[in-house]
This record gives sequence, structure tokens and C-alpha cells, in this order.
Amino acid sequence: TYWMHLIRELVAQGYIVTMPEYRGSIGYGQGYYEAIDYGGLENEDVLAVRNYMVDNYSVVDSARVGIIGWSHGGMISLMNILRYPDSYACAFAGVPVSDVAYRLSYLTPDYADNFPPSYHVGATPAEAPEEYARRSPVNYAQLLRKPLKIATCVNDNDVSWTEVNRMIEALKREKKDF
Repeated sequence: TYWMHLIRELVAQGYIVTMPEYRGSIGYGQGYYEAIDYGGLENEDVLAVRNYMVDNYSVVDSARVGIIGWSHGGMISLMNILRYPDSYACAFAGVPVSDVAYRLSYLTPDYADNFPPSYHVGATPAEAPEEYARRSPVNYAQLLRKPLKIATCVNDNDVSWTEVNRMIEALKREKKDF
């Protein structure tokens, strides 16, 4: 409900809005929560919702689909626009999680403890650096082909500006316009 004013504004302007509950979303029981695939299959979950809407509702113009997200949703927006550019016209990523291994280096150990269990990544960043890299948008910067806006701030309580800046610098290194 925190973002409902933005959803109302988008709908009032004529946009169709979906808000998928990708695997790992809370409020659906322990089994659903433990199906989380942070930076992995949750991206395909969101892409599947996009494809469902395009395939089943003639009012949805497949050439005009955008993706918006904040924080973890910002990461999903980045991963989708970078890895599936033919599916989206543009993306907005607000204070996006951008580098999962880096993120775990600055957050509290109780947050980092969520990743090594077998139902999740199954290893620490030190044990599986390639897997954490695969789940991090910063490593896909070279793939940007569509309009992207990133918004951030220096006082976010969850996603550090230094993490978002890693994404910004990666896009700049690749000479991407965003």
C-alpha cells in the first residue's frame, strides 16, 4: 500500500499495472517464502507475468511495456531490462539492489545468513562468487539497449548509495546512455 498513490497515478494516465508476487514473497507461508530465488528465477516470474498479460489481453501493446521497481524491485527491473530487452520498452529502477555480494558485505550478518541455506543460494559469496555475480545486475551493464532511469539517494536505510553507484559506474564504463 505504500506505493498505491503511484499506481493510482499510472492507472489514471491510462497505464495497465501488474504487481506480481514472485517466488519468495512474504505472506504466503513458509514454503512459498523458502522458494525465494533472490536475483534468479524471480526475474523470470516477473517476465512470465508480462508475457501472460501480452498474450491474454489484446489491450496490452507488447511494444510499450515498461518495468518499474524500487529496492529489490529495482533489482528485478534492472535484471529484466538488461537480460530481456526485447520484452520491455523502458525501465525505472529506484534505489536498486545492484551487487548482491557487495550488499552482503555491508548489511548485518542476520541478513547475510538468509543466503547460504540450501533452499536459497546454498553458499556464501566466498564459496560461490560466480553464483552471486550471476544474480547481480552490475554484471550485465554491457547489455543495456533500452531507456533506463535510475534514481537513488545517499540516505536510504536499506540499499547503500555506494551499491547503486557501482551500477552507475558499470553503465558509464560501458558508455551506456541512461
